[in-house]
Amino acid sequence: MPYSTTKSSFLSDDFLLQNDFAKILYHQYAKDLPIIDYHNHLPPTEINANRKFENISKIWLAGDHYKWRAMRTFGINEKFITGEASDEEKFKSWAKTLPYTLRNPLYHWSHLELKRYFGFDELLSESNAAEVYKHCNTILEQDSYSTQGLLAQMKVEVVCSTDDPIDSLDQHVSFHKKGKDLGMYPAFRPDKAYAVENPTNYKAYISSLSDRVGFEINSFDKLLEALSNRIDYFHERGCRLSDHGLEQLYFFNSDAYSIDSIFSAVLSGDILATEKVNFFKYTTLLALCKMYHAKGWVQQFHLGALRNTNERSLRILGPDTGYDSIGDFDQAKAMSGFFNALNSDDQLTKTVIYNLNPRDNEVFATMIGNYNDGSVRGKIQFGSGWWYLDQKDGMEKQINTLSNMGLISCFIGMLTDSRSFLSFPRHEYFRRILCNLFGQDVANGELPWDEKWLGGIISDICYHNAKNYFNFSPKNIQV
Repeated sequence: MPYSTTKSSFLSDDFLLQNDFAKILYHQYAKDLPIIDYHNHLPPTEINANRKFENISKIWLAGDHYKWRAMRTFGINEKFITGEASDEEKFKSWAKTLPYTLRNPLYHWSHLELKRYFGFDELLSESNAAEVYKHCNTILEQDSYSTQGLLAQMKVEVVCSTDDPIDSLDQHVSFHKKGKDLGMYPAFRPDKAYAVENPTNYKAYISSLSDRVGFEINSFDKLLEALSNRIDYFHERGCRLSDHGLEQLYFFNSDAYSIDSIFSAVLSGDILATEKVNFFKYTTLLALCKMYHAKGWVQQFHLGALRNTNERSLRILGPDTGYDSIGDFDQAKAMSGFFNALNSDDQLTKTVIYNLNPRDNEVFATMIGNYNDGSVRGKIQFGSGWWYLDQKDGMEKQINTLSNMGLISCFIGMLTDSRSFLSFPRHEYFRRILCNLFGQDVANGELPWDEKWLGGIISDICYHNAKNYFNFSPKNIQV
């Protein structure tokens, strides 16, 4: 197969920018802005410890489900993905796969990451894998390639981790006391507090939560008391947002079932009917969202993932190893009911909803307009394309749908949703795509050639809207 190791015009300075106005918008109004990454899965321990990685595989391949899925599709044995092969062998297996990911976002992301972090200006392949492995490992030895150094290189101003209610947040407090320019803030992710599908796991979690709050959780009211306790704790440590990963939002009449009976049953080990599981999630979420409103937090809902679909691989490798897909859940009616249950008493806080099924883009984009009330600019947000939709086509569809049915000018922009310290060029990818869409409108005569006006809107979407939307400040940390 002819595969040149030189890249010609690929990933040039004007990558994805297809007209003159797009180039102006990107290079003058988007490129150099700081990054507020308000949702990711970076380990706070590694940021606080300023970890340096032993080799490129440790930082680039470990935990990357996107790459793992591509390698499995290409026929790479699991030994060279998550198995016992050496780090260099795993890197070479990825290098062998990468040329065949063309037209998949991994092809763009991977080469952007090699170029931005390691100055590698060619194309990675099986033939140069050994050379590139040594090149990257040598660079990783530099002090500026620690976790904090990597974030500084990308001008990351804020990162928000994803934290369970039982987390101590000691790493966040310790990092804050060091007085760094980077802001690292927790985000409250209480999914396990209402995951009653598995009574054994749930009972163990409730025991851990009881230990954390210092009292026995033997009723639903005590559960809510414990969660309120932890929300107070998180708030004192700078937390200003929550996050939830759900198939869909739920809505029931408040007296559909006895919540106390359901709670007692699950603690007794009973397997609940699906409707009772969903009622428990609804009731718990409703109470949590009222707590968020009282604190002035932002709440996020990541909706639509069908998780751990491959049962054999789940048994062998465990959860979250690359076997999740887009689900086809009904969203609109229950979502509206859930938001109405909060909004009827004016307890609907700032909210971001993320869609995973592209068929539902218009549903989400129109839903946000139902609950914007003029109290906050862009109070209810249609979040950026995430997971399977954070690629060029998915981003363009999300941006265009929001533009058509909402106000793109109020959009709070991109996030990584990543476990990798090398994923931040995805913000560049988003910014280039955004600028190109605006530039195309100007070229087509659909928007005026007004550099200052449009440049300001681009800057808002890429940075300023998020900065104003979230109340991130070291002054919020009270410990």
